[in-house]
Amino acid sequence: MHAIVISAQGGPEVLEYAEHPDPVPGDGQVVVDVAASGVNFIDIYHRSGVYPLALPSPIGSEGAGTVSAVGAGVRDVSVGDTVAWVNVLGSYAEKAVVPADRVVPVPAAVSPETAAAAMLQGMTAHYLTHSTHELRAGENVLIHAGAGGMGQLLIQLAKLKGANVYTTVSSSEKEKLARDAGADQVLRYEDFAEALRDKIDVVYDGVGAATFDGGLEALRTRGIMVLYGAASGPVPPVDPQTLNRKGSLFLTRPTLAHYTAKREELLQRSADLFGWLAAGQLTVNVSQRYPLAEARRAQEDLAGRRTTGKLLLLP
Repeated sequence: MHAIVISAQGGPEVLEYAEHPDPVPGDGQVVVDVAASGVNFIDIYHRSGVYPLALPSPIGSEGAGTVSAVGAGVRDVSVGDTVAWVNVLGSYAEKAVVPADRVVPVPAAVSPETAAAAMLQGMTAHYLTHSTHELRAGENVLIHAGAGGMGQLLIQLAKLKGANVYTTVSSSEKEKLARDAGADQVLRYEDFAEALRDKIDVVYDGVGAATFDGGLEALRTRGIMVLYGAASGPVPPVDPQTLNRKGSLFLTRPTLAHYTAKREELLQRSADLFGWLAAGQLTVNVSQRYPLAEARRAQEDLAGRRTTGKLLLLP
């Protein structure tokens, strides 16, 4: 099979597309013929060294496909099942080895491509809006980067919860995408802090350094800053007294792994997500598809902010 492996952490050039032996499942594992792999910022963090890896290492953490082999002790997954997963390294490949307790069933009404596109960002949007802060109807929410794959999903789920959604974008083209996703008001990055000062109940910030300070200005007294990513770079250390001075604000830095650590929670979130997709209540915008061999170009496009929606690699 072909797969992407890195022997060193660094720039996109370290992504190596090559033949590798077909994997064999160990105890409690399954092998999946990959239909599609999601491309995410966490893959760039793994590649670049922001998140250190033991090398050489497979890469890619999200995908979907058909189970082709099961290891000893696997009871709830069978050959031929359509499954999806997230937070499992090795997804940039034609065949992936995944722990059986980390795969989730994909219903017939949801295509494998849609499932692969939805797992990381969709379940992140789920826990952010349902658990980190359970949105209530009428709350004012600021979602940064509303035209991105994550932003579009967050907007849709916030609207399903009845929130008033404000979002930021960088261009007229991206503004249309954010409005199509359901945003009530779309602002440019340079204007949002002053326009929304003291009006926002919850900020969902996956941009990081470039937007964090402005997000604090937008929050009302006792509002909550949910920092879930750092597309523009990491946020510098914050003096807790800043949260005091700006209105007894709350700050949290959640991650999907902690909200899907128990299998029951993983299954519940994925079932909700696939249910919304099957019912047409949620749409995943897959904006670009790349051959697996072009993983480097996909990551360069994502890092360069040249894309909207979700990116997929297709074996």
